[in-house]
Amino acid sequence: MKRTTEFLKHAVTRTDRDDGTILLTSDYTLGPVTDRTGDWLHNWADKAGGRVFIAERSGAGWREESYIATLQKVRAIAASLLARGMGPETPILIMSGNGVDHGLLTLAAQYVGVPTVPVAEQYSLITGAHGRLQHAVQLVRPKMAYVIDAEQYAAAIVHPALKDVEIVATRTGQAGNVTSFDSLLAGDNSVDVDAAFASVTPDTVAKILMTSGSTSLPKGVLTTQKMMCVNQAQLADSLPFLRARPPRIVDWLPWNHVFGGSHNFNMILANGGSLYIDDGKPVKGLFDRTLENHALITGNIVFNVPMGFSMLLEGLRKDADLRQRFFENLDMVFYAGASLPQDVWEGFETLAMEVKGEVPLMTSSWGLTETAPATMIQQEPTESSGVIGVPMTGVTLKLIPDSDMRCEVRAKGPNIMDGYFEDPEKTAAAFDDEGYFITGDAMSFVDSNDANRGMRFDGRLSEDFKLQSGTWVRAAGLRLELLSTLAPFAADLVVTGQDRNEIGLMIFPNREAIQAAGYTLDDDKGAYVCPKLRADLERRLKERAAGTAGSSTRVTRAIVLAEPQSLMDGEITAKGNLNFRMVLTRRADLVTRLYNNDATGIAKL
Repeated sequence: MKRTTEFLKHAVTRTDRDDGTILLTSDYTLGPVTDRTGDWLHNWADKAGGRVFIAERSGAGWREESYIATLQKVRAIAASLLARGMGPETPILIMSGNGVDHGLLTLAAQYVGVPTVPVAEQYSLITGAHGRLQHAVQLVRPKMAYVIDAEQYAAAIVHPALKDVEIVATRTGQAGNVTSFDSLLAGDNSVDVDAAFASVTPDTVAKILMTSGSTSLPKGVLTTQKMMCVNQAQLADSLPFLRARPPRIVDWLPWNHVFGGSHNFNMILANGGSLYIDDGKPVKGLFDRTLENHALITGNIVFNVPMGFSMLLEGLRKDADLRQRFFENLDMVFYAGASLPQDVWEGFETLAMEVKGEVPLMTSSWGLTETAPATMIQQEPTESSGVIGVPMTGVTLKLIPDSDMRCEVRAKGPNIMDGYFEDPEKTAAAFDDEGYFITGDAMSFVDSNDANRGMRFDGRLSEDFKLQSGTWVRAAGLRLELLSTLAPFAADLVVTGQDRNEIGLMIFPNREAIQAAGYTLDDDKGAYVCPKLRADLERRLKERAAGTAGSSTRVTRAIVLAEPQSLMDGEITAKGNLNFRMVLTRRADLVTRLYNNDATGIAKL
């Protein structure tokens, strides 16, 4: 199949140590690394000052900020921060989602060494999630907090935890005691912005990013200038087209998460590209806005999560004009968060071939908030989803294999954090005695005899559990397989069976797909009861079981959940992922019902 994007072939060295561990390193050398994000901004303001750096929707078009305008506004805001006495010990809490002013404030803070702490906007907009907001405030003790709209965020900005914090808003409305963002743009001639910028070093903390909090309260990851700058050098080493032509993206991924806020945002800034903020989302009622945004401007790279790509594929199939413009200059399709369903992967390949007779690089990578994030990447073409590739330049992976060559993964490199904010105990526990970060993830080789074939993600070790028989169930990998088996009816699912004798499924349904199939969903105390749907699920699971050997992968029962995932109750993390433990704890009665052979609404084999 003809490829439209130049790529760098994998080249890694594998070292098998006497203790059974395996070390993997890239044979390529880490390229030049910028000291500070502000250096990128100065570079592109000088070289391409009139080029759009960042834009957001405004009426029928876009509010666009060029590189030179961005630099000017960043320096003005930075002066206003310095005039308030702000510095490394006075973080800024950013409570609302992606936006131009959010981006300007972030860069201004980084320009003079003030950490920002972006948190999920849901923490402020959903009253029941204010506990997470309070935890972040009490942890980092911000001096300033930003929201886009004071009236929209009114319930959050009056929270007692923010009593002594200056609230800044783009739109102040009728709210009292709120500073207008425009006032920051006025700057302050009494301070020396250049001196403050010169004092920022690679070790200066740029952001404190909150972990998802799926197993405990969120921790603050100290994200330095070096971590972010090294990571962009690593990405450019792996993806040479980034240096060859400016990237342009239309992107919704939230900036409180390391993927959207560090990986994507900084990729644009580091390479002189343009970031158009997509104010849509891959959910019902908001995705039409995403399609509208892509119709207004198309990128040459597209990032998304699997659900977003699935919805985008359907939109592209229906709109020939958008399809043509979308693929004609496309360099890369990049998915993250979970494995892209193979039918969606092949759907993008088919459309790309129809439009231009070539396929862009379709790929993914792996990393965590603590790793800035990209640490492994599939930098050469592959024919199937789920491969996360090889170590990036400057990274050493330490793999600890089990009897089946499933490997626990640990990592060391200049993109990896030094520690968590004011938490020495958890920092110490995060590293082994050789200084490798303990990721908690597992991987397996695509080909155990050829490390250059890359690795596949094989789940979180903490998600594995034992059946009563003592058999281990690798829940994460099984979940991905079953999502494919039950597509399109399962939007997500939780694998059950810990300390029981059978594996079960708790299914969050794709209601639109189920209704399109003609099935009627009736709520019965938290679970959907539909004989036709139950028969369909049973058939699929039986067909799968026919080719399945062993109790570690054989599913014998399933229940379809009537209540959606609840962010308020912690069933969804700030990154939008399921918190499996919380789902199982909060819905313990439905787990009991799942294993009751006399209960209604259970699909059983």
